[in-house]
Amino acid sequence: MSPAELSRDVIRAIDPKDMLGDVLEQPAHLSDALWRVESADIKRFEAPGGLAICGMGGSGIGADLAIAAIGDRAKRPISTVRGYELPSWVGEETAVLLSSHSGNTEETLSCYEAAGKVGAKRIAVTTGGKLAESARADGVPVIGIPSGMLPRAAVGYGAVCSLEVAAICGAAPSLRSEVDAAAALERKLTDDWGPDAPDDSLAKSLARTLHGSIPVIYGAGMTAAVARRWKSQVNENAKRHGFFAELPEADHNEICAWASGAPLSVVFLDDDALHPRLRRRIELTAEIAREGAKAVEVVQSVGDTAFERVMSLVFLGDLVSVYLAALDGTDPTPIEVLERFKVELG
Repeated sequence: MSPAELSRDVIRAIDPKDMLGDVLEQPAHLSDALWRVESADIKRFEAPGGLAICGMGGSGIGADLAIAAIGDRAKRPISTVRGYELPSWVGEETAVLLSSHSGNTEETLSCYEAAGKVGAKRIAVTTGGKLAESARADGVPVIGIPSGMLPRAAVGYGAVCSLEVAAICGAAPSLRSEVDAAAALERKLTDDWGPDAPDDSLAKSLARTLHGSIPVIYGAGMTAAVARRWKSQVNENAKRHGFFAELPEADHNEICAWASGAPLSVVFLDDDALHPRLRRRIELTAEIAREGAKAVEVVQSVGDTAFERVMSLVFLGDLVSVYLAALDGTDPTPIEVLERFKVELG
C-alpha cells in the first residue's frame, strides 16, 4: 500500500458519509457533552447503592471507558449492564443510567422498565425514540445528545455523560477538569495522528501493520475497556474480525495458542499508571506472542490524567479502524448486517 492511500482525499472517496469526520469531531463531543448534562438540570442526589449504566454496543462502551477513568476513585459501585435484566442488587438506593443512542434499543428499554419497578432513580441519555418518550412521560430526567451520527461515533457523549451522572449521584468525584483536558489533548493529537499527519505517524503506521491480518487487542487495568473499543471499531468500521482480551487473565490460558502461527497481529495498550506487575506481564506476553504473530505492537497512552489517557487510546483506535477500512477500500459507515439482524429479530 502506498502512503497516498491514507491521504484525506483518498479516504474521502471511500468514506462518503464522513465517518472520519465524526472521529475528528471527538474533542468537540467531549466539551458539548458537558454542556448537555448541565442543560438537563439534574439535581444532585445520593445513591448509596451505587450506579448501574445500561447500554449496548456503541451506547454501552462509553460507560466502560468512564468506569476505567474513575478507577479506584469510585465512592460506590459502578457497573455496566449489557442485557435485558438488571442485577439483583439494583433497588431503591441505586441510580440507573439508561443509555441508548436511538432510544429504541430493546435491551435498554427492558432495563428502563425494570428499574422503574424496583424504585431506582432513573436518568436517560438518548437522541429520542421510545426511551425519551417514556422518560418524559414518567418525569425521568433526559440528557439529550445530538442525532445525525452512528452510536459508535458518539462515544465521547456516552463516556462524559456516564462520568457526570456518577458525580451527580455521589458514586464518583467530578472529573470535569479531566474532560476539558482530554478535549484539548485530542485536538493536538488530531495534528499528530489525523489524515494530514505524516505517512509514518502512529495511527497510519499501525493500520498498515495490522492490515491483512486479524488484530487481537490486549488491555490491562484501565486499558481493558479501551481494548474492547478497538475490537468493536475494527468490526464495524473496517468490517473485519478482531478480538480483545484482558491481562492478567489471558496469561492463564490464551498465551498457549500463540505458537500456532495463526494469521494474527497483536496490539498491547499500555499505560504508565498500570500496576508494575501488569506492565511486566505486557512485556512477557508480547515476547510470547512474537513467536507466532504476524506483528506485535505496544502502544502507550498519552496525557496527564486518567481520562486523558483513556481517550487518547480511544482516539487512536478509532483512527486506526477508519484507516484499515481505507486500505481495503471499504466504506466504514454502513452496517447492513446489523440492520438486517434487527429486522429479522423483530
